[in-house]
Amino acid sequence: MKLVISDAISIPESELEFTYSRSSGPGGQNVNKVNTKAQLRWNVAATSALPDLVRARFLSKYATRISKDGVLLIQSSKFRDQKSNHAACVEKLTALVEAVLTPPKKRRRTKPSKAAVETRLQQKQRKGAKKKLRRSPTDH
Repeated sequence: MKLVISDAISIPESELEFTYSRSSGPGGQNVNKVNTKAQLRWNVAATSALPDLVRARFLSKYATRISKDGVLLIQSSKFRDQKSNHAACVEKLTALVEAVLTPPKKRRRTKPSKAAVETRLQQKQRKGAKKKLRRSPTDH
């Protein structure tokens, strides 16, 4: 089975590794005996599911979330049952991949408007005048 992200991209289930553990927080005895917390590990650096450009964008955008080995860890303990947390992990992964599918738009340089330039210059004048007042009378 595959996790379908878009028409062109799908991640094979064999690349995704799920582990389950006991969750924290409220839930009474249920928390202490049922493994509801879901963790999803995906080796982004070694995956063949993403094209090279998309993988490079993914690795740079989520560098802080990826381990030194190139493994992305996503976890969910939001729900009280394992199935829902599993689905939440998959949704999070899908959202992360979809966010890097389209390349970011290049910024087009624009001139600041006349009003913006005037405002900036007025603020500079005010700040300079304020500093001038702070000077001691011997400095004038």
